[in-house]
Amino acid sequence: MISRDIIVAPSILAANFARLADEIHRVERAGADWIHCDIMDGHFVDNISFGPEIVSIVRKQTKLPLDVHLMIQRADHFVSRFAKAGADSVTVHVEREANHDVAKTLHGIRDAGCRPGLSLNPATPFAAVEPFLDEIDALLVMTVHPGFGGQTFRPEMMDKVKRAVHWKESHARQIDIEVDGGINAEMAKLSIENGANVLIAGTSIFHAENYSEAIQNLRGI
Repeated sequence: MISRDIIVAPSILAANFARLADEIHRVERAGADWIHCDIMDGHFVDNISFGPEIVSIVRKQTKLPLDVHLMIQRADHFVSRFAKAGADSVTVHVEREANHDVAKTLHGIRDAGCRPGLSLNPATPFAAVEPFLDEIDALLVMTVHPGFGGQTFRPEMMDKVKRAVHWKESHARQIDIEVDGGINAEMAKLSIENGANVLIAGTSIFHAENYSEAIQNLRGI
């Protein structure tokens, strides 16, 4: 049996937006720990989702922490807007920040009152985030290429999770290690076994008949 210390964060990208408030209330009652908001602008990834206004609406529907994942260009320009909308944590991509000041963006997130996170895509080596691990509260390992839900989990990404765990233990740092993409019960178990403690899941929760069972299955209980 896997510990309930595992954090499950349903991604509302997979929710029914025609009844979004009800969807949020249902996953909250079902035992969700966070609500995950995928923000996409059609440039950094080939899809468009929603902006600060929707995050503000979500904030009014729940007291759960809002975990905002910025898959957008000029993420640093929007941090304050998402913070004001109610984000508790804001994650940016190391790839987007390649020609920007990553540390400055992360500091800006913390200064805005949010937990800073950094994400890396499947094609990005772990070495790209290593210089910034001391600056973050969460590392998000993408287990699919970002932009669309319902993709197949890439188990080779567990090497990055293991390297993150090794860094965390060797530096005595408390950072969340998150996985996102294709997370079903089987892949959740694999991720947890390799050291991830935050499971971001959309389709496997919002397309299930019973949200409580779906979340319990991800936890492994």
